[in-house]
Amino acid sequence: MRRLGEIKARIDDWTRAEQSVADMLDLLEMAEDEPELIEEISAERDTVLQKVDRMELQSALNEPHDRSDAILIIHSGEGGVDAQDWTSMLSRMYLRWADKRGFKADLLDTTEGDEAGIKNATIEVRGSNAYGLLKGEGGSHRLVRLSPFDSAHRRHTAFALVEVLPEIENDHEIDLKPDDVRVDTYRSSGAGGQHVNKTDSAVRLTHLPTGVVVTCQNERSQTQNRESAFKILRSRLLEMKLKEEAVQRAELKGDNIAAGFGSRIRSYVLHPYTQVTDHRTETSVGDANAVLNGGLDPFIDSYLQHLITPAEATG
Repeated sequence: MRRLGEIKARIDDWTRAEQSVADMLDLLEMAEDEPELIEEISAERDTVLQKVDRMELQSALNEPHDRSDAILIIHSGEGGVDAQDWTSMLSRMYLRWADKRGFKADLLDTTEGDEAGIKNATIEVRGSNAYGLLKGEGGSHRLVRLSPFDSAHRRHTAFALVEVLPEIENDHEIDLKPDDVRVDTYRSSGAGGQHVNKTDSAVRLTHLPTGVVVTCQNERSQTQNRESAFKILRSRLLEMKLKEEAVQRAELKGDNIAAGFGSRIRSYVLHPYTQVTDHRTETSVGDANAVLNGGLDPFIDSYLQHLITPAEATG
C-alpha cells in the first residue's frame, strides 16, 4: 500500500505539471491582447520548471532499497577530540535535515567522547525514499576550523565516517538464525536518566559467522534496544551482501572496483573562509552554517543528478 501511494503521488505530480503547462499555453494566447500577462506566465514557468527538476530527480531513486527507511552510523575518525565533536555536529546536521524534510528521526545509540562530542552515533530516519536520498552521504566527511579545544586556537582538520544502510522491511532478505547471534546486556553509559543508568537496558549483538557487532542503548527498555539492535544488524548484513554482489558483478564485467566506502566525499571549511564542497559533483555552498543546520538538499540533489546524467548521456 505504501508503494501504491508513492506511485499515485508521482502520477499526480506529473498530471498537475502537465495541466500547468496547458494553462500557460492558454495564457500565452491571451497575452497577445493582454501583454501584462507575460510576467505572470514567466513566474509560473519558473515554478513549473523547479517542480519538474525535482520530479526528474526521482528517476535516480530506482534501486531496490531506495524507498526504504535509512540507518545512519557516524564514526569519529582522525582528529582526536575535534573529530568526536565533529561527529556530534554531523549527527545534529542529519537530525535537522530529517526534521526539515518532515521525516521522523531517532537517535538509537551513541558513545560519549573522552572530553567532548561523541565517538559514534546511530540514527534511524523514516520517510519516503529516505535511503535513496541519503545513500550518497556514505563516506568520509572532513572539517577544517579553528579548534575550540586548542588553547592556541590553531586551525585543525578532523574526519568522521558516515555509513548509510537501508532498513529491511522483509526478514526473508536476510537469513538471520538465532543461534548465530550472541546477545549481551549491560548498563547504559549514555544519557537517559536514572532508569537507563540503573538497569541493564543496553544490548550488544554479535553475529558469530561474520563478527559484526551492534550495540543499542538509547531506548529506555531492554526490549526496545533489542528490537533496534536486530534492525541494525539485519541492515548491516544486507549491506555486506549487496557489496559482495556488486564486487562479483564487477569482476564478471571486468570493471575497476572503486573504493567508495571510506573515501572523502565532502569538505566543510569554517576557516579561513566558509564553504562546503562535495568532491564528487563539485557542488559548493558558501553558507556552511546553513548546511550544518540541515541544508543538505543542494548536495543530495546534485548527487542524484550525477547518478542519472551518465545514463542520459549514453542515450
